[in-house]
Amino acid sequence: MELNWVPMLVLAVLVPVALVCSGVRGLRPFSFPAWVLVFVGASMASPNLFATWGGMDLRLLIVPLIQMITFGMGTTLSPEDFKRVLQVPWPVLVGFVLQFTVMPLVGYGLAMGLGFEPEVAAGIILVGSVSGGVASNLVTFLAGGNVALSVTMTACSTLVSPFLTPVLMQVLAGRLVPIDRLAMMFDILNMILVPILAGLVAHRILYGKDAALRRAGTLILISSVCGALALASLWLPAAASGLASMRNGLVIGFGLTGLATLAKLVVEVWLEYSGNWMDRVLSVVSMAGICLIIGIITARSRDKLMVVGPLLLLAAALHNGIGYLLGYWGGRLARLSERDCRTVAIEVGMQNAGMASGLAMSVLNSANAALAPAIFGPLMNLSGAILASWWKRRPPEGIRASQPSSV
Repeated sequence: MELNWVPMLVLAVLVPVALVCSGVRGLRPFSFPAWVLVFVGASMASPNLFATWGGMDLRLLIVPLIQMITFGMGTTLSPEDFKRVLQVPWPVLVGFVLQFTVMPLVGYGLAMGLGFEPEVAAGIILVGSVSGGVASNLVTFLAGGNVALSVTMTACSTLVSPFLTPVLMQVLAGRLVPIDRLAMMFDILNMILVPILAGLVAHRILYGKDAALRRAGTLILISSVCGALALASLWLPAAASGLASMRNGLVIGFGLTGLATLAKLVVEVWLEYSGNWMDRVLSVVSMAGICLIIGIITARSRDKLMVVGPLLLLAAALHNGIGYLLGYWGGRLARLSERDCRTVAIEVGMQNAGMASGLAMSVLNSANAALAPAIFGPLMNLSGAILASWWKRRPPEGIRASQPSSV
């Protein structure tokens, strides 16, 4: 197996740093970016590690991993998060408009202005055209922002992304690469919307107050029904119908809901353990999934990354920074509170790089287009952690920022 010794030496430094960040409470916000860098270093040092396992092309894991991550996001949501749109519509509307205007247009401007080749440029535009990332909710919490507003904004932008993202890509990137709007819409429904809806159901099962949801018989029944529906989804016709194109999302959604129900049965009913155990489990699974996705994409485009990597880093930094800046000042112009302005800035600046990676590989069918999400994602998480730390020390007047919990 061919090794590149420069990334190996970098890896020897990054692994201990990631372990320290994971173990030291004050450094935990930086643990995720640190582990992402570890996987990037490993994929650069030995691309074969992320090519095939047991003869299976690891590219096939990207969409299921994103579906698992999105399911985890869904389990953190409840109907109240969507009702909040009616309660505080103005901040949500401001953030929504900025999300789907500032980021796509800035992405297009950077892709064209910095002279990237068409596929890489399309990947940059794609990052700007997707919904906000779930990591923005954690960053908002660490920054002492309005977490409820952040969660609602993420949920709303995610729900409309199947319809807005394909249109934005057709308009802004249609001359660079072929864009199949219908295929992209169904891919987002399959990859994002179906798992989120399944996560909402799982949230009700995991955190519902009904006495029936604490009984072994009820949980066994729910888990069995979900398992049967997951198996039934495998038999959907292979014709190119909308329902069949969402087959994988249905299998993952029903399957994970059944597993979550079974886990509740074992942990809370049989072992009689209480506590926020599922959030911690899903957080670790999501982090591991994102790291593996980035490793797979980086390995496939290693040679190209060696050429365009520095310029992509510049584009990522500019895209991310402009998103924070225009998000914040857009909120100020809309007369939002300081706390809400910071929340909107974080929500606008941090995109769903996982969704962009999946679409680049499954719809655009281009590892080069997936390079931008692979670079932008880690940088957004690192900059978000730094911004959260800075804002945490400067709470809005009259608001005492809450202390972050262990994550």
